Amino acid sequence: MSKQQASSGTTAPAAAQSPERSTGHLYGVGLGPGDPSLMTVRAVEIIARADVVAYHSARHGRSIARSIAAQHIRPDHIEEALVYPVTTESTDHPGGYRGALDEFYEAAAARLAAHLDAGRTVAVISEGDPFFYGSYQHMHKRLAHRYPTEVIPGVTSISAAAARLGTPLTEADEVLTVLPGTLPEEELTARLSATDSAVVMKLGRTFPGVRRALERSGRLTEARYVERATMAGERTGAFSDIDADSVPYFSVAVVPSRIATAAEEPEPVAADRGEVVVVGTGPAGPRWLTPESRGALAAADDLVGYTTYLDRVPVRPGQRRHPSDNKVESERAEFALDLARRGRRVAVVSGGDPGIFAMATAVLEVASEEPYRSVPVRVLPGVTAANAAAARAGAPLGHDYAVLSLSDRLKPWEVIAERLRAAASADLALALYNPGSRSRTWQVAKARDVLLEHRAPDTPVILARDIGGPEESLRTVRLTDLDPAQVDMRTILLVGSSQTRRVRRGDDSEVVWTPRRYPER
Repeated sequence: MSKQQASSGTTAPAAAQSPERSTGHLYGVGLGPGDPSLMTVRAVEIIARADVVAYHSARHGRSIARSIAAQHIRPDHIEEALVYPVTTESTDHPGGYRGALDEFYEAAAARLAAHLDAGRTVAVISEGDPFFYGSYQHMHKRLAHRYPTEVIPGVTSISAAAARLGTPLTEADEVLTVLPGTLPEEELTARLSATDSAVVMKLGRTFPGVRRALERSGRLTEARYVERATMAGERTGAFSDIDADSVPYFSVAVVPSRIATAAEEPEPVAADRGEVVVVGTGPAGPRWLTPESRGALAAADDLVGYTTYLDRVPVRPGQRRHPSDNKVESERAEFALDLARRGRRVAVVSGGDPGIFAMATAVLEVASEEPYRSVPVRVLPGVTAANAAAARAGAPLGHDYAVLSLSDRLKPWEVIAERLRAAASADLALALYNPGSRSRTWQVAKARDVLLEHRAPDTPVILARDIGGPEESLRTVRLTDLDPAQVDMRTILLVGSSQTRRVRRGDDSEVVWTPRRYPER
């Protein structure tokens, strides 16, 4: 068979095989990022051994993979050019873009299978690494279970981009996130906000959306641009300086290691750079953090907070941590604002949601006075203890509900009791924060007695302790059986309304839920 025949898509007739003859061997060969000298020795060996060299290309017929491996392709190699029928999602195929590609992959796999059945060794060459956004993987899924197969890894464009920038991608415990630029902009923004370092692939027409995502996540000033790494026409620079109309598909955005960047180029501290971000960490550990909060904690120069909450935040080289006691909210807020006035980026760490019985009010109260009125303050929400506990129990807060704190440290008990009566008489479900502590042991009993003036004795009460933490526990009792001895400062109480249901399900699990529909009087 001539190369021209194979390249045009004509499949060679399968050679007659004797029972002893084995099928050919399939290889997925990674060629590296573009410079032929970065091909591995193993990749060169496999191409030399192959009878058939296959490669993907767009409809123009030029294959980057073939150009990388050109010096190793011999005249006697059979070449199979697998030409994509579409390169964008605009197609009149009845199955749409995905249908057109699936049909193409099936046909391409059948062409390669004919060679393998004839006993020929087939090398499918792929720029970068075959299993890293590589076209080869579609052949692998269709053929590897039928033929002996080996995948030869290659240097990825990510590694090449970092090397050409001369900037480490990750250091110590940093997390690297690899993102396709084709993701929705909101998703890109969230993931860029949450990670330490990132690489965004597949730019080209996605460049404007990627730029907006970098800007919205606060990462644009860090981002670098790399085009055709190690290839002819390579270009690097600050991402913010790149003209969108000049960006090809084979380019990436790199948000490098914060640790390495800070060590190499210490950022000057300017007074107008400082800010305070009040961050809600949720009720427990990292699983409850929002992407925005995770990003703010990573970007901060200083972390300020109650020791227990600070311990939930991973230690990062270069960050300063300022732990304090739980009862010095105003002093903690003033300290954070003073740091920000000196140009520091400060994250005030708060449990749950910072706006619910937590640090946001304390910070804003101090920030509303001189000399702090000009200090930027942002508040980032977190998963509340009430919502976390309700989710574990089912949906006890599924209708109207009220949130109260039983702590009389900052307001008199008479006010608490009056509000309990008002909420109970309005038949609202209740989330009761700060029900008890070592120094406050009587409020739960008093609250129970007030509620029993308006609620049936069998009203469900959920005792949720350390939700999301290592000592998590969840119990549901009748209101009349609520025992103050079972409640501590790590417990939140959810009290049902008259409509709240406590149901035992078929798997012997129990759920508590409040209907969204309320009966007419």
